Amino acid sequence: MTDKPMLILIAGPYRSGTDGDPQAMATNLTRLETAAWPVFATGHLPVIGEWIALPVLGSVGAGPTDPLADRVLPATADRLLARCDAVLRLPGESVGADQDVATARRLGLPVYHDIAEIPRRTPLETA
Repeated sequence: MTDKPMLILIAGPYRSGTDGDPQAMATNLTRLETAAWPVFATGHLPVIGEWIALPVLGSVGAGPTDPLADRVLPATADRLLARCDAVLRLPGESVGADQDVATARRLGLPVYHDIAEIPRRTPLETA
């Protein structure tokens, strides 16, 4: 067990393999979000880069398929990883998630590939 709650970036496919299909991206985001509760239940705080990047893009009238997204999504992940304590890498081909893992390793952050690898902070009842 660990004393301090970690901020854990959940990384996995979002745009990869979707050919810009909004429904496929929404399905991928839902898959990322499905991992949020298990991370939270370990006593930590989950975060997904798209939770931040999509409103940033929306504030300038852009979306995930806009050319600006190619700059905003990676920049958001990099800035977020500067504040994160770890990464949970979900399965699936994703250039962006692979970049997140590379950045995390460069920063010396742990990279988990399964919820069971994440150290529990507290029992859920007292979280």
